[in-house]
Amino acid sequence: MDSRHRFLETMRYGAPDRVPYFEEGIREEVVESWRGQGLPAGMDPADLFPADRREEIQADMEPRPKLSDWPESTDELDTFRLRLDPEDPKRLPDDWEAKVEGWRTRDHPLLLRVHRGFFLTLGVYGWDRFADVMLRTVDDPPLVSGFMRIQGEFAARLAERVLEETTVDAAVFSEPIGGNTGPLISPAMYESYALESYEPLLDVLKRFGVAIVVFRTYANARILLPRLLDRGFNTLWACEATVAEMDYRAIRREFGRDLRLIGGIDLDALRRGKEAVRREVEEKVPPLLEQGGYVPLADGRVREDVPFAAYAYYRELLDRVIRDA
Repeated sequence: MDSRHRFLETMRYGAPDRVPYFEEGIREEVVESWRGQGLPAGMDPADLFPADRREEIQADMEPRPKLSDWPESTDELDTFRLRLDPEDPKRLPDDWEAKVEGWRTRDHPLLLRVHRGFFLTLGVYGWDRFADVMLRTVDDPPLVSGFMRIQGEFAARLAERVLEETTVDAAVFSEPIGGNTGPLISPAMYESYALESYEPLLDVLKRFGVAIVVFRTYANARILLPRLLDRGFNTLWACEATVAEMDYRAIRREFGRDLRLIGGIDLDALRRGKEAVRREVEEKVPPLLEQGGYVPLADGRVREDVPFAAYAYYRELLDRVIRDA
């Protein structure tokens, strides 16, 4: 079974030959660090620890040209709208036509990133803008809603443009919405500002038959999950959110098969030694694999502070657990 069908069968609660394993990518500086820890010279970790290939379409969703000053009233929102042109050919990846042709015979899952989330839509790249946006969520709801509505309509048209030319196996909403204590806006605000604005995009995905809708978050988003399910999201991919509220076993007990899961293995375990890795993998992964709809994966990219021996043990153990499932 190839990687694409393995992924689809897993997400459909079907009968894959095994679940896929995705790698987030190991940076060159990590590889260089591992050279002195046992990784053979000239050897790529991918050769030692192969992963299922996946590909993600990343369209350009930034205002172009960039905004030097963000609109401060609803009367100025046309400036934002005019810089989000979904028909601009530069919005799509380079060599677009060749990529589309190649995807017709692909044997790996293709995911489409469809939205950048609440804070990035509002231009939060630093603390100064963050403070201004947080104040406006209370003081100027029409302006915040206007930003989100324009971005949502733009994202819907851009996704439609992509889906008219190729099929995808999942859509990914990126949502860096908070930290380990929870979202930085209330669930009611999130529904009003974000989820309402996602409706045109969700409609496009439904019309084109994109069945897997992924919420990829970098926070403790537990309190948002019921509202996400109500809107049509059906897959959680939590990154670097290691608090108990985001334990996938508890999430599966609460939401059952309605919520598919990607990730969930605490990357910090690889920093604490072999016994921590063993507990993390052997206690979490087998019950989730047995229930289905789960792709096991560390919840972040490996960095230099993860020893090569710990990573090697983790991958060998995970491979054994996956094949024994």
